[in-house]
Amino acid sequence: MATLAVTRRFDLADGQWAALGPLLPAPKGPGRPSKWTKRQLIDGIRWRVRVGAPWRDVPECYGSWQAVYSLFRRWQRAGVWARVVAGLQGRADAVGLITWEVGVDSTIARAH
Repeated sequence: MATLAVTRRFDLADGQWAALGPLLPAPKGPGRPSKWTKRQLIDGIRWRVRVGAPWRDVPECYGSWQAVYSLFRRWQRAGVWARVVAGLQGRADAVGLITWEVGVDSTIARAH
């Protein structure tokens, strides 16, 4: 996998991409190649989620907003994001980076 120089502050670093890459779906068969790399599109999704802006405001450096949204929605429907979270959590838990603790927080509003 070719490296991409990280030029934007919150984009995935090469090490982070190396951990994420194997958890992503394999590319589909032959067809028209995408204008944008998966890494650009995923960085665009991460930008949008972090900033909370509308999809149409995703910067063009991440690909067209339609391409970014399309990938997000397609993978959401296919359960890819849930598998990515489970995979990353599993790796972190295996090396002891997660401490599983139960916490209870409550608010009581008495009705008279």
